[in-house]
Amino acid sequence: MADPATYRPATGEIPAKPGVYRFRDDEGRVLYVGKAKSLRSRLSSYFQDVSALHLRTQQMVTTAASVEWTVVDTEVEALQLEYTWIKEFDPRFNVKYRDDKSYPWLAVTVSDEVPRVQVMRGAQKKGVRYFGPYSHAWAIRDTVDTLLRVFPMRSCSAGVFKRAQASGRPCLLGDIGKCAAPCVGRVTTDEHRGIVNDFMAFMGGNTAGFTRDLERRMRDAARGQKYEQAAKYRDDLAALQRVLEKQTVVLADGTDADVFGFEDNGLEVAVQIFSIRGGRIRGQRGWIADRGDADVAETGLPEFVQRAVMTLYAETSPEAVPPVVLVPELPADADAVSQLLSEHRGRPVALRVPRRGDKRRVLETVEQNAREAMARHKLKRASDLNARSEALEELRQALGLAIAPLRIECYDISNLQSTEIVASMVVFEDGLPRKSEYRRFTIRQAGQSDVAAMNQVIHRRLERLLRVNDPERDPDESEDAAPSSRRFAYRPSLIVVDGGPTQVAAAKRAFDDLGIARTGPGSVALCGLAKRLEEVWLPDSSEPVVLPRNSEALYLMQRVRDEAHRFANTHHRERRGRAMTVSALDTIAGLGPVRRQALLKAFGSVKKLRAASVDEVANVPGIGRATAESVVSQLARTVPGPGINMTTGEIVEGE
Repeated sequence: MADPATYRPATGEIPAKPGVYRFRDDEGRVLYVGKAKSLRSRLSSYFQDVSALHLRTQQMVTTAASVEWTVVDTEVEALQLEYTWIKEFDPRFNVKYRDDKSYPWLAVTVSDEVPRVQVMRGAQKKGVRYFGPYSHAWAIRDTVDTLLRVFPMRSCSAGVFKRAQASGRPCLLGDIGKCAAPCVGRVTTDEHRGIVNDFMAFMGGNTAGFTRDLERRMRDAARGQKYEQAAKYRDDLAALQRVLEKQTVVLADGTDADVFGFEDNGLEVAVQIFSIRGGRIRGQRGWIADRGDADVAETGLPEFVQRAVMTLYAETSPEAVPPVVLVPELPADADAVSQLLSEHRGRPVALRVPRRGDKRRVLETVEQNAREAMARHKLKRASDLNARSEALEELRQALGLAIAPLRIECYDISNLQSTEIVASMVVFEDGLPRKSEYRRFTIRQAGQSDVAAMNQVIHRRLERLLRVNDPERDPDESEDAAPSSRRFAYRPSLIVVDGGPTQVAAAKRAFDDLGIARTGPGSVALCGLAKRLEEVWLPDSSEPVVLPRNSEALYLMQRVRDEAHRFANTHHRERRGRAMTVSALDTIAGLGPVRRQALLKAFGSVKKLRAASVDEVANVPGIGRATAESVVSQLARTVPGPGINMTTGEIVEGE
């Protein structure tokens, strides 16, 4: 590793002006590209005490061997140059924010003498009007096939068009009325271009005018007893309606906008974009982006927004840029990005964060699509046998285990201000979740910290492991025990706790108290995964194990941790909801929690208890005659009905 002091430029040499800088390694490869309002201030921050830098920044500056910069006049120029260099050099330490998919577009070759509508992929070309993108090419063909009866423009290839010109006979589409046949002179070039302009106007969002015009023509033809012509207009109107039905109206004001949604899991970012024209969803695209090995900037949502916007519009035609771009959070250089897009479009472009109304609801829908895209991506990756095998082997090597951890158990604590403390245990075998063996724990002593709760949970789990496998320790635990108890007999290869050194130390105390070995034959390995930097902590270690950002092992550890977190939070919400539900029994004087629980256990619900007699209530252990009479009389005066969940405010049906 290089010492940053060996290539640090003198502070006075660095200009205090806007610019773009590049870090290179000893072989001249560009490692990172960044921009700054003041090059002197930004570059000086990289050459402070290395130990004070972010871990990923440390890796970058110690890998680099030189730094260079280029001064520009404005922040807009810096933003443009930064994107150009990132695209050219593909730096290792920048966010890998590329769209590697080839989306199909509905394209009209407006620069041709006789324009053609077709499906196009790849980089956008000059002289072509694009609509979309679409998720599938067949969706474009279906739309075009429906609209050609209303706008009979050319859709044939150049070869078919030339053969028709030479033979003087149109193709099949011309014979069935789905092409105006400019190839044989049925319409002039200008008349055909008028059809093309109408088609593009309809696809661009001007739909109401065409539907009203067709309705007027249909009524006029019917009044003039031209029924065949009226029937044609009726069918054309139905065709337009079919196309419009597939394009959901989401913005009542007819706004043209692109809406961006993001989902970040720490390693990758899911991006989803809805293209809205005339208030209707005209296209959708999305991709999964590598978050970058070690982006030295504070890589958060503003950075993701900027990269996604630059990636989407850098190679698009000016007319493809809408007047409004809706994002969940403005980038740090929002003014520069807006100015750059405005220059590209030739008209103003505004970046906005919707706070309420239709636009906010659309943004939430796009973000939900991003979450689902990330979930599908994770599921696809988890189903890859080779990836799972690679992850387990990488984890074995990183943690120094004798064999790959084929059974991993992960634990997480969930609470609300030290109330209703619960814990979760999730199990992964061969890299896949084993949901039948998930377990939930309720912490017995209220008011405990997360650390004490973690110690209790690990102690209870390991104690059960010893009891089930050693009948002499507890004769009641045997092979005849319930299946849920027998599953605790399976010895995990690795226990993962959600947290850093403190949580790992608490779990280690439970190991030591019970004499569970963490190394050697029959041992159980232990580690923790800290959320903030995704570092793996081992017992008795002052430094974390840093897994490569693109490693399958880190992806598996993160997935295990996230599943434990989800399972714990679900259990906590359920308990909190039950604990804060107002019941008719809560209003009865002299009836404490123990007696209420006994009554509910005996009768199953307040509804059944309400129908019981005094003698039946008095037969419940702990309930005397006087208490039974009080319960029956007060329930009789209480109007039966739903309770209210004080956590969510929802009505709880059925007592």
